[in-house]
Formats: sequence, structure tokens, C-alpha cells
Amino acid sequence: MKWRVALVAALVVLSACSSEKPSTQQTTQKATQKPTTGTTSGESAGVTVVAAGDIACPQSLACTDTSALVEAQHPTAVLALGDIQYERGELQDFLAVYDKSWGRFKKITHPTPGNHEYSTTGAGGYFAYWKVKPWYSIDVGAWHIISLNSNCRSIGGCGPGSPMERWLRADLAAHPAKCTLAFWHHPRWSSGLHGSDAGYDHLWSVLADSAADVVLSGHDHHYERFAPDRGIRQFVAGTGGRSLYPVVNREQGSEVVNDSAYGVLDLTLRPSGYDWEFVPAAASKFRDSGHTECR
Repeated sequence: MKWRVALVAALVVLSACSSEKPSTQQTTQKATQKPTTGTTSGESAGVTVVAAGDIACPQSLACTDTSALVEAQHPTAVLALGDIQYERGELQDFLAVYDKSWGRFKKITHPTPGNHEYSTTGAGGYFAYWKVKPWYSIDVGAWHIISLNSNCRSIGGCGPGSPMERWLRADLAAHPAKCTLAFWHHPRWSSGLHGSDAGYDHLWSVLADSAADVVLSGHDHHYERFAPDRGIRQFVAGTGGRSLYPVVNREQGSEVVNDSAYGVLDLTLRPSGYDWEFVPAAASKFRDSGHTECR
């Protein structure tokens, strides 16, 4: 991991002149382009779900509090995409920091653990604070939403036959919803510092076989929207406040990317589709929004 830390420092200096990173102007232009599929006319307004990861940290670290952005959306539910409390996800830090910012939405928040939560034994602080299972599902409006645990080495694997994979298949079979969203911390696809991880491809395939529609992740500290892969659109929203990472290598399928704005992903989940909008902190003019239909 030491080489990644050194790489962050170097890339922060060089990213402005990198030929692989789109300029702010290019990114903003892409953000105004909406998919041609789907329509919101004549349908229910749906429910509002706000999501982001990589969120809260102690006073010793320079972080951005994005909780006001969550509050402004008046969400029905909040999805916390892992690395919720830095640096180690200890219970005392959850209580001292997270609880005083995003914690005011705790009753409507549905979390997934990140790698920083597992810096404590068995992610003990995370589970003590949230009192949730390692993976679980809920229904929000007409949508079925699944929280998966991407810390595969700590949970018996994520591949075929693993406990979580067997549970996922059973859960999908028991909830044949028109629209399905899954979220976990480490992205399958990412143009950021950590990059894509093929280790999650099997979970993606299981979801795709059941016609899931959306996957949300954090881990890389930027915002990114991908074109659908096997019918599933992925968003990376590691923009909850800890820090921002530069775009390193633009992945195939990446439609919009921004590494200069903290913010949250605002989703309107309708009975047969969804609208999305990236809501940035006040200092940024970056926007990305659109809509599409479930499969």
C-alpha cells in the first residue's frame, strides 16, 4: 500500500496536466448529456435515496462534512457505501464524529462496511454501531435493495459457493422485483486510484442474471458513472468527505467522471425506472443527471 500513498501524492501534482484525465470543461459537458432511454412522464414521483461512501473522519484529519447535502434532499433512505468512519472504524470514532454529522440520518441509513471498518477486528466498531448483518436486503418503494460485503477475505469469499453468494442467489429468487439495486464498497469498475477489480465479477454476473439494474460503490474517492454492463449501470461515489483521489486511467465504459467535487448521489427510484443527480458541495459547478428505465 505504501506505493499507492506515494502515487497519490505524485498524481495530485500531475493530474492537472495528465492527458488521460478529462478537463473540467470536458467533464461538465459530458455531465449535461442524458441517456436517450426512458422517460419520467406519467409515472409516480418515486422515493428519494441518497448515497455516498468514504465519509467521516476525526478532527485530526482535514475532511469535508457533506451531511447538509444529504439533509437538503429530504431522502426516504440513505445508503452509506463503506469507509463510513476513518481511520479504523472504531466505535468511539463513530460516536464522536459520524454520529454528529451523517448520524442524524441513522434511522433511515443502510450501510455496507469498507476496508477501513475492517481495520478493527472483525469490523467490530461498525457492527456495534449499526447492528446489522454482514449482508442483507431491504425494500424501498417498489425497489429491492441489497447490501453486500466486498471485504471478501474477511467473510469467506465472494465467489461461487461462498456463503454470501449462496445467500444472494436465494435473496434474488425470493424477491423478483421489477427494479433491483445492489451496493458494496469496492467498485467492480473504476478509473480512479484503486482501479477496477475483477474479483467482484461473479457477484456482478449473479446480479445480471437476475436483471438487476444499478450497483453503487465507493472506495475510490471520486464520482463516476458507467454505461450499463450486462444490463447494470454502476456509479462510484466515494465523495462523502474524506478526501479526493485523481483519475488515473479512464476505464472503458466510463461515461462521466469527476475528481474535484465532494458530494452525494441523489437517486429517485420510480416503480419502473430511476433518475440520478450528483449533488456537489457548494464550491463546485459539476453536475451529472439523467434517467433510465429498469429492465
